[in-house]
Amino acid sequence: MTEAACEIFVAMTLIHGRQHLIARHKVVALLFTVLSGATALGQTPALPAAKAALADAALENAIRQRFAKSKSAEDKFTVHVQGGVATIEGKTGVVQRKGSATRMAKTAGAKKVINRIQVSEAARDKASASLAQGRRRAQVKRSE
Repeated sequence: MTEAACEIFVAMTLIHGRQHLIARHKVVALLFTVLSGATALGQTPALPAAKAALADAALENAIRQRFAKSKSAEDKFTVHVQGGVATIEGKTGVVQRKGSATRMAKTAGAKKVINRIQVSEAARDKASASLAQGRRRAQVKRSE
């Protein structure tokens, strides 16, 4: 037991009568919170390794399912999750798919995403040419 928990326990035993019962319930709740990892302190109890591995496998599967439902499926990105951190690898011919892969992994529940997707030179050149042309008519601001 921690020092603070011991002091509370001693204080509880000194209280008599009806207050003793009320104080005892409060102290038991406080002791449970202190000894169980203290979610009141903003900490979450650590998952055992087996549960963490299961959670990682489920997250990896969820990310793969999101990729399969999107246009990113044709790029066949590989996903690996360890400790809630998703690592995505692969190659694509569309610049926007790199960003969308990160967003899909984050919305699936990844704490962090390491995106190692490589965008082809042709896709980069095409995006640069589009930017060089400037805004298209639909994108021109009318208020100016």
